[in-house]
Amino acid sequence: MLHILAERLRQGRRTVAFPKNVPDLPPRFRGLPVLSPGPCATDCASCAGTCPTGALGADEAGLFLDLGKCIFCGTCATACPAGRVAFSQDHRLASDTREGLVLRPGTRPHVSPLDPARRRLFARSLKLRQVSAGGCNACEADLNVLTTVVFDLGRFGIDFVASPRHADGVAVTGPVTVNMLAATRATFDAVPDPRVAIAVGACAISGGVFAGSPETTGGATPHLPVDLFIPGCPPHPLTILDGLLSLLGIPTP
Repeated sequence: MLHILAERLRQGRRTVAFPKNVPDLPPRFRGLPVLSPGPCATDCASCAGTCPTGALGADEAGLFLDLGKCIFCGTCATACPAGRVAFSQDHRLASDTREGLVLRPGTRPHVSPLDPARRRLFARSLKLRQVSAGGCNACEADLNVLTTVVFDLGRFGIDFVASPRHADGVAVTGPVTVNMLAATRATFDAVPDPRVAIAVGACAISGGVFAGSPETTGGATPHLPVDLFIPGCPPHPLTILDGLLSLLGIPTP
């Protein structure tokens, strides 16, 4: 026992200081995409055509990137001959609206806190039932990482529970397969009002790489009143934590 205590003292503090400070992210981390202003080459489809999920495109207003579809593969950044697409190390990707995930030059996603009544209820205790609706387990793994000593989700009063009857909301991952649609809806319906719905990862937001498959239904967005969209494939634990705290009105850097 003394050896265990001595080792714990040697290791020191292991929990990140977030939200007081943002921990250093690895150099290879791909965060918020940045679209630079300027004209594209005439009829240029070099970067948009390489996107495996159709997240990048252009319309009358110019170049746009849909974070809800983006899997952060980085292919567009290397393919764009004008260099108009780049990935920053900004971990703040969440949005409280689906439209807010569509980036254009000079824009970024934003999370408005819950309405005052729900915020008063959930700000110090938010219990979530995680629903794995056909995902590959990457988003599920990063949600699980939040419960470790490094991120320590419980210090904010946020926890995952085993039953929707004990929950304040659901966190859905995966493209919501046909076989999981009824279960996803039933789980959300079993959560007492007032409740929240959170879509975690590209699959849960738009179907991700499985969009258009007859075995999937386009994620949680078409089926639940989603309060928080957290993009990524999978989203970094810090991105998830930032979105959750922002939804509860807890200031983040």
